[in-house]
Amino acid sequence: MTAMTTAPAAFDRRLLPPMLLGTVLNPVNSSMIAVALIPIGLALGASPAQTAWLVSGLYLATAVGQPVVGKLVDTYGPRKLYLAGAVLLGLGGLAGALAPDLWVLVIARVLIGFGTCAGYPAAMYLVRREAERTGAKSPAGVLTALAVGAQTVAVVGPTVGGLLIGLGGWRTIFAINVPMALLCLVLGTWRLPRTAAPRERPRFDVIGIGLFAVSLTALLFFLMEPHVVTLWLLALTVAGGAGFAVRELRTREPFLDLRVLGGNGPLLTTYGRNLLAYAVSYAFIYGYTQWLEAGRGLSASHAGLILLPSFLMAIVVSTLTGRHRGVRAKLLVGAAAQIVACALLLVVDQGTPLVALIGLGLVVGIPQGLNNLANQNAVFHQAQADRMGQSAGLLRTFTYLGAILASAANGAFLGADAGTAGLHHLAIFMLGAATLMLVVIIPDRSLKLVNAQR
Repeated sequence: MTAMTTAPAAFDRRLLPPMLLGTVLNPVNSSMIAVALIPIGLALGASPAQTAWLVSGLYLATAVGQPVVGKLVDTYGPRKLYLAGAVLLGLGGLAGALAPDLWVLVIARVLIGFGTCAGYPAAMYLVRREAERTGAKSPAGVLTALAVGAQTVAVVGPTVGGLLIGLGGWRTIFAINVPMALLCLVLGTWRLPRTAAPRERPRFDVIGIGLFAVSLTALLFFLMEPHVVTLWLLALTVAGGAGFAVRELRTREPFLDLRVLGGNGPLLTTYGRNLLAYAVSYAFIYGYTQWLEAGRGLSASHAGLILLPSFLMAIVVSTLTGRHRGVRAKLLVGAAAQIVACALLLVVDQGTPLVALIGLGLVVGIPQGLNNLANQNAVFHQAQADRMGQSAGLLRTFTYLGAILASAANGAFLGADAGTAGLHHLAIFMLGAATLMLVVIIPDRSLKLVNAQR
């Protein structure tokens, strides 16, 4: 008789639609707004420095909310948080579509930010759960799908936003969230598993969460208007951070266990790389797009189409490299491509042919297709299994810290007219961040261990 062999269990494909949709909601809202900043400013009489709050408001909500929601996902499972986020997303989209002024729009963006916090931690939680159930050491195909969805949607967002604005005005980029929220409710209710309630009611470190939020908020306000008179915000950031550290080290059930996190140097390095990568990426998406409209004189629809090759290149690169080992190699190539793109940005001006602008977008698509994919895989292997939701949330927190830094740089360098000189100053900032990222990657030996675990 021959021994019967049992086929290995496969990833539950029914989970993929809500996972993918939840993962892309934040990136698409982050990037669609890029082509709407100029039209919104003209319609509501707001300067670039003021419309920058539409970007930073969402990022602040996300940076604070992601690890909080990630911890809730680890505790209660993904279903409840996913559905609650969908409700907030719909409310934010409706508020933005009806907003009478800029500051109501900012509130709408904050609601959208909180509403999209659950998608990515929930997805990574489910990937880890399915990996443990099936015995798959690294579900590379699913991780690649999540990365491809998030990074390519972030790039195609300006194109989609430009088309929506061309069809129905800038309010459509808010209104589109209402049907997306309804789809999340349907898919989440239908496909996401129910999770048993914890045996003991967990305690939440409200004070720690509050200090974390105060520190990030103060830092954001300082970066938006860095000046001698706002140095007190920087002092508040430091004081809040110190208080947060003391609180987390002393409390029995911390919001973020700094002892565990501090002892995981590779994971902290991954977070730092992610911040630098997205500081460059979002500075390009917002700064370059504003320059195409204000400095180059293109319409929002045409500016979005100019960025379409970046979306296509990112898809190709991610698809070709997603299942292959070589996290370190992906990061090295991604950082080098960012440096090349920033250098090319220094020679762009009003007379640059459209074909050259499209070519620049192709170069930018390379790191878009590599960096997020590599960092996401690194977190999957470097984070503790029972903290996957929170660790994934923190990855997004550092993503949006980079985006906040990029938004502040856009406001500082592009000024009131988003002209060519400002674009070149922004490119120098981007070049510095891209170079620093490369310097961080080269000596990092822990990335070889990630390759060995895959």
